[in-house]
Amino acid sequence: MAGSTTNKIAWFVFAFLAIGVGLYPLGYILGGKEMGLLLSKSQELLSDTFWNIGFYGHIIFGGIALLSGWSQFSKKLRAKRLDLHRNLGKIYVTSVLISGVCAVYIGLYATGGWVTSLGFILLGLVWLYTTIAAYRAIKKKDLQLHQGMMIYSYAACFAAVTLRLWLPLLTFAFGEFLIAYKIVAWLCWVPNLIFAHLWVRRKGLILG
Repeated sequence: MAGSTTNKIAWFVFAFLAIGVGLYPLGYILGGKEMGLLLSKSQELLSDTFWNIGFYGHIIFGGIALLSGWSQFSKKLRAKRLDLHRNLGKIYVTSVLISGVCAVYIGLYATGGWVTSLGFILLGLVWLYTTIAAYRAIKKKDLQLHQGMMIYSYAACFAAVTLRLWLPLLTFAFGEFLIAYKIVAWLCWVPNLIFAHLWVRRKGLILG
């Protein structure tokens, strides 16, 4: 009974964070360029057309990926509404492809230099690879590989959430945004993938 209650609470928190951060890009769209991470960017970069396409493509479709991806882990949805599961999956994969490519591009211009850039670019590449692998697996009807890769994919996607949890804590701890941002470029996703690996092993999914 206690375990069931804990699982329900964990699922609620997971969904709440995914939806909340999934809607976060609306703040940038409605609030303009005077908020969030944009405050750390130079005016030259903010006026660059290609960077803006990359930035807004990343956050908008990344938000859609968060919003469409969390429900894919619901066993009830897969059992009762397989058609909806598949359609949401298509939305998720399409969103990841757009957001991931944009992430790799804007990662080249990340605040904090090469340490930050490398962290975010690798995250984008991991996100793209695991998502494409999950899609190819389901096309081949390899459910175990599909489920395992989707766990990894959404763990990378969930970096958008963990970044926003870690960044204020690290900024407070170090008293400087730049140091915190360099650390969070890695901390937002590496532990997520470690957790995903443990989850995949626990479920007994065979990858490859």
